[in-house]
Order: sequence, then structure tokens, then C-alpha cells
Amino acid sequence: MSNILSDDKQHEVLVLGRLGWTLRRIEAATGVRRETAAKYLRAAAVPIRAERRRTLTKAASEVSTDPGAVSKPANEVATDSASAEWAEAAALRVPERPGRSPSASACQAYRELIEIGVERGRTARAIYEDLVDVHGFAAGYASVMRFVRRLRDQRRPTEAHPVITTEPGLEAQVDYGEGPMVRDATTGKYRRVRLFAFTLGCSRKAVWILTANSSSEIWAKLHEQAFARIGGVPRVVVLDNLREGVLTPDVYDPALNPLYRDMLAHYGVLAMPCRVRDPDRKGKVESSVNYGQRRLAGLRFENLASAQAYVDRWERNWADTRIHGTTKRQVAAMFEEERPHLLPLPAEPFRYYRYGTRTVHLDGYVEVDRAYYAPPPGYLGRIVAVQWDGSCVRILDPKSGQLLREHRKTSPGGRRMRDEDRPSATPPGVAQLLGRAESAAPSIGALCQAIFIRRSVDGVRQIQGVLGLARHHGVALADDACRTALDLGVVEYRFVRRYLERRSASLPSLKQIDPIIRELTYYRDLINARTGGNPK
Repeated sequence: MSNILSDDKQHEVLVLGRLGWTLRRIEAATGVRRETAAKYLRAAAVPIRAERRRTLTKAASEVSTDPGAVSKPANEVATDSASAEWAEAAALRVPERPGRSPSASACQAYRELIEIGVERGRTARAIYEDLVDVHGFAAGYASVMRFVRRLRDQRRPTEAHPVITTEPGLEAQVDYGEGPMVRDATTGKYRRVRLFAFTLGCSRKAVWILTANSSSEIWAKLHEQAFARIGGVPRVVVLDNLREGVLTPDVYDPALNPLYRDMLAHYGVLAMPCRVRDPDRKGKVESSVNYGQRRLAGLRFENLASAQAYVDRWERNWADTRIHGTTKRQVAAMFEEERPHLLPLPAEPFRYYRYGTRTVHLDGYVEVDRAYYAPPPGYLGRIVAVQWDGSCVRILDPKSGQLLREHRKTSPGGRRMRDEDRPSATPPGVAQLLGRAESAAPSIGALCQAIFIRRSVDGVRQIQGVLGLARHHGVALADDACRTALDLGVVEYRFVRRYLERRSASLPSLKQIDPIIRELTYYRDLINARTGGNPK
């Protein structure tokens, strides 16, 4: 390009070009020649608005009547130099925005607001609704639609898709989209939230819920909120293969997220994931997501509550009362017809839980929140599935999902085992462990045997701890510590560990660990007083 503009001037030219300004108007406003501005607009693929040509003619009384002169047609009337100067000045002058006239659009007074909305990608309907709600716009939607159509540079080509018809109350489709920008309370910065869309297949009744985060529990709770808002439950939910709902995508046998699967089963709903990369199967919710995203494009809110209130008001005043483009009927009227066909809500909400997998320890327990729970016999060393909440812990078979045992939750350090599950003889693994302790050193073996006699399989972890201390501090020091514990009658792993910690600190005599001995003796007496000498 012959003329190189600064970055600010280039940006100004491109913005005015996107707003649909003509080259003459850009030249008058920025001082950049029309030829230079045109080159920058073409390089940025910005359409150039065509100029409106004005023909300036003289009145019929000013036409020459000299018989010697050659007469010209009316459209070829000669203009003098003054007229040419006026035409040039009129072309260079930036036209002022006229007031409302019978032929002017009612949207002219709101031109800047509409231009900003079009620049941000908002639809004519969304712009019209905001003009009515905020600025008291009195004209109709058709006026805004025509005005936006003139401002829009390009229109996206539409593609034809088959319409899937469903019975009332049969199906709903769910998906995530992008919500507006909401200020984060912790960082103070704006961040984009997620837009959850739930759409009924028959009436196209949609529910939009904003969420700042996403997880399997949040995904399930969003479904529950949608069920509560429509006052019923569909029989089938169609979704894509996002991780919150589907662990292993498969069109014939998908592996659903356990929490999501159990929540839908609680409400009597069947999940139907789509094929991978096949969103057309849930085209109704895809349309709802796009409809909601265009409506919320360019908006910012100070908190999530105000953003959700805005969405609820828009859903109630505009989305439900609109005439749907496919059904040609009002969404609210169709939903009233579909509502009786929905399944009723259950009497109690779903009870949420956490889940995971655990390996059954040698003592026959699995650990959950620092407490221990026993599956049935025969599961030592095997992996089981565990579900837990604030009141109970459930142990399940990982393959079939069958419930093996259910225990009431206990405090950290506590143990739960049914009486019929307690072994009548020493398990083989425990016998091998005691043999290892006996072969290590006499006092180590005697202490481990005493721990097993006193606590049965519940003391397996303490026996393993004593053997671990022998590996760490050496067999000689561990044997001395176990001998001291037996002499004092403190049959506890904790005493051996504290004793070795003090010895490793090079304390000169055993008298200096008398405080710890008194502490552990008190600990032993307290356990005996609470359990009657036979702790479980």
C-alpha cells in the first residue's frame, strides 16, 4: 500500500467499515483518503458499502430556451461551476442524523445501541427485547428486524435438517453452552460461566440454568432443577458424551457415570447418549443452546444470581411466549398440552453420594474418610466399589454393581464389621505375617502375637507397622523397644514408634522417656475402660 496508516487509524477505518459506513463518510470522519481506506478494508475482507448517487438537476425554468442553442434532454441539463462545488461539498460532508420523519425508521434514535448489539453478534430479537425492557421502545419487532438486516454485513447460510417428532412427555434433550461473563467473587475478574439447556422434545419448552463450575454431581443436580421447574419428568434424556454423564462412549452399551445413572434411575428416566460427533440427534437442544447464547452474547453481570434472574425473566417473558419457528405455535401453549404426559416427581429427592474404588486390606477392611469398613469374607486383596455419604457407606461388586455390605458411617479411626463376617480362625495371610514377625526377633514376634490376641484381625495394621519400624530402625533397636513394651504391659504399636523416635534422638537413658511411658499407659487404661478389656 502506498500510504501506511498507524495502528489506531487502521483500527478506526476497519471499525467504521464493519459498521457499514461508506468510503466518503469514512474519509470525512477520519481524514483518510477513500482509495487508501478501500485497500485496508479489502485486505481485511470487510465489505465496502456502495455509495448512493445523487443527480443534481436544475429546475425546468433554468433550461436554456435559446433557439440557436442545441437543446438537451432534461437528464442532461448542464450544471455551472457553483453547482459542481455544491455537489462536491455535499458528498464530503458527513450527513447528520435526521430526526424522526414519516419515512425514517423508528430505530434511528437507538442506532448506536443496535450497532453495538450487531457487532457483538446478537440477534434482532434479542436487541428488540432489550429495547422494550430497558428503553421503552414503542415500535414493533419488524422495524428492528429490518434495521438490523440493513446493518448486518453478512448472513450465515442456513442448512436444512430433518425434523424429529416425539410424543408428549417422552423425551428431553440436554447440553452445555457458553453463558455470559460474570464477575468472580474471589478474584474480582469477569469469567465466562456455563449455560445448561434442557429442552422438551415435543413442546420445545426449554429451561436455561447458569453454573460457574461443572462436575458429575453438579450435572446431576442441574437435571433435578430442570425437573422441578417443569413440574415433571420425561421418560428419556438424550445427551452427548461429555464426561459428567458418560464414562465410556458406545452407541450400543455406553458406560454411564454411576452418580448420574443412579440419579436418573431414582426419577425413572432412561439416558440415551448420542453417537460420537453426531449432534444432529439432539438438534432441538442444540438450537436452544444457540438461541440462549445469542440472547446472552455481550452481557456482563456482577454475580451469578443477577445473571440467573435475567435469564429467568427472559425465559418467562420472551422465550415461552414466542412462536416457535418449526411448530408455528406458542411454546407455552404447547407445554401446557405436554405437561400432563410427564412422569410425576418422586416424594424424596435423590440422595447424593461420593464414590470410588478401594482394595481390601489384609485385615479385611477398606478405608473411607480415615475409617474402616469390612466387606464379606473372600475379598482380601480384591478391588471393590465404594459409595459413601454423610450417614452410610456401601460396598459394591465393581463388575455387577451388587450391594455387598452397607455400614453406618463411623468416626475417623473407627471400624465396622458384621459379627457373622468375623473370621473364626486366623486367616492364612495373617499367619504368614506373624511368622515373619517371629523370625525377625523374639520380642518382635511376642509383641505382634500379643497384639493379634488382643485385637484379632483388627490389629493386622499395627503388626505391619511394627515390622515396618524394624526395617527402618533396625531389628536390634526394634527388638529392644518391643521388649520394653512387653515389660511395661503396653501392647501398642504407638509406644514402640515413640520409643524408637526418642532413641534415634540419642537420649542417654530410658528415664527421659518416662513421660511418654506414662502417656501411653494412660492411653492403654483408657482403652480398657471403654471396651472392657476387649477392644474391637
